[in-house]
Amino acid sequence: MTKTKLLNVILPGVLAIFFIGAAITGKNTCTLIKDYVVTIKGTSNLHGWEERVEIVTGDGIVNLNKDGSLDLENINIKMDVHSFKSDMGSVMNNNTYKALKADANPEIIFTLKVPVKSIQPKPNEKTISAKGNLTIAGITRFVDMPVKVFMQDQGKIAFYGFYSLKMTDYGVDPPTALFGTLKTGNEITINFKVNFKITPALTNKNN
Repeated sequence: MTKTKLLNVILPGVLAIFFIGAAITGKNTCTLIKDYVVTIKGTSNLHGWEERVEIVTGDGIVNLNKDGSLDLENINIKMDVHSFKSDMGSVMNNNTYKALKADANPEIIFTLKVPVKSIQPKPNEKTISAKGNLTIAGITRFVDMPVKVFMQDQGKIAFYGFYSLKMTDYGVDPPTALFGTLKTGNEITINFKVNFKITPALTNKNN
């Protein structure tokens, strides 16, 4: 076997070990870790506004292939609506909770419905098409959002990107503040950067 062919055989495995760490070939679970940044941005008749999402959780199942590539089988991300904090203060916070019907629907949820195959373990980002259900204020819609994936060492996968939507598509009346003086626009953008940690909780006996 030539040196070039030998490298082609060995290199995918070496990359998989470096980027995925202790996880094993086959099905593994993954959990969202706390170094996330998620914000919601919008406009108003007075100025732009931003809300931080302070509590985000998530989990999923990934399949690690023998060639070192990764399949996303399932991903769930949940944002705690009552953890939204506006740069315009508590009045805007409360109006947001009311508009999103937070008492009855305390979370915004994204669930991946179409698996993403063969993400390579390379030290550069890849844009994937994340197709799944987005639930806001109790209404679920199928969405297709571009998401950048960056595989890191120690078994971490980073997802980041943004998604714009109209609040009224989810039955949400754009919130107001300052006794109705400030009126928010209908379109908002969810910006996110989240990291998942892979753990070898599920094994594939066929591998």
